[in-house]
Amino acid sequence: MEKLSSSESYQEFRNSLLKWFKKHQREMPWRGIDDPYKIWVSEVMLQQTQVKKVVDYYERFIVQFPDVTQLAAASLQDVLKVWEGMGYYARARNLHKAAKIIVNEYDGEVPTDYTTFRKLPGVGDYSAAAVLSIAYNAPYAAVDGNIKRVLARLFLMKSPINGTSVAGQFQQKANELLDAEEPGLFNQAMMELGATVCRPQSPTCLVCPVNLFCGAYQTARQDEFPIRHKREKIPEHHITTGVIYKGDEVLIVQRPLDGLLGGLWEFPNGHVEKSENTEQACIRHISEVVNLSVSDIKYLTRVRHAFTHFKIMVDVFECNYVSGEVVLNGPIDAKWVKLSELKEYPLPRATHKILDELIQQ
Repeated sequence: MEKLSSSESYQEFRNSLLKWFKKHQREMPWRGIDDPYKIWVSEVMLQQTQVKKVVDYYERFIVQFPDVTQLAAASLQDVLKVWEGMGYYARARNLHKAAKIIVNEYDGEVPTDYTTFRKLPGVGDYSAAAVLSIAYNAPYAAVDGNIKRVLARLFLMKSPINGTSVAGQFQQKANELLDAEEPGLFNQAMMELGATVCRPQSPTCLVCPVNLFCGAYQTARQDEFPIRHKREKIPEHHITTGVIYKGDEVLIVQRPLDGLLGGLWEFPNGHVEKSENTEQACIRHISEVVNLSVSDIKYLTRVRHAFTHFKIMVDVFECNYVSGEVVLNGPIDAKWVKLSELKEYPLPRATHKILDELIQQ
């Protein structure tokens, strides 16, 4: 085993990794380019979404918003619609906000300075390091989940990779390993290694280009690393939703721009209390959220959806508008629209499931 402890071993590690990456890297539409805007878009999308899903979204996004100026000029609704289905919508909102700042304050040029770029909405340490190293060859080590896993196995790190107070330890190791001559390529190689070889389960260590340097492989402890805190059981929330008909139109409401699913449209809804049944809860929320009275309420379906930290179980009812003017308590906007028009709006995944059921009927 060639222990990673000397400058010579570090350089051998870099050479081996980069040689492998240049030969075996997967083709991606954002690779081999130096456009900081396009690299930034790809890195934002890749933060919480698998590569195979990102490719299609990335290509559609770049067609519609080919540069930072056109992204800044677009409406948030158009941005959210292109992002629809990828989740973690704060990424899209922050990207849109940051684009406006770049156009208004930096003449439409993505900042080359780390501190300046880092201050933009939604840009964290990882994004800043990844974008600036790949686009400008700046010597910043990026640390994402894949890279943490690689580092944990290389150095037999006992700090949990999902611990909140140990980020600095992983960053320090990444800084030590970074190839200062080709930092962007090196960061991508580390990510690629974690994604394709040093996988969470069943890592393919025999074909790993740097297995000679890996503490976990050399001591047959791959399954012990990385260490992570056990997650608590994910709670499930019981929601009820009302599809309110007024003639051939239904009422949709827009969520506040900040927070979960910010800016997306949905049917009026709310939590079911323990003291009420779902139909009672639906009528109550329609009254409380949009100030309307309804009749002829009937059960439609139940849909489930999982977020990162919780799940929702949604009981859906159809009903008819009786009286009242829409007054919003929570949502920021409301519209009466035909069912056929609903897909023009950015909708949460759960609302799409409801819409599919409505269309089937």
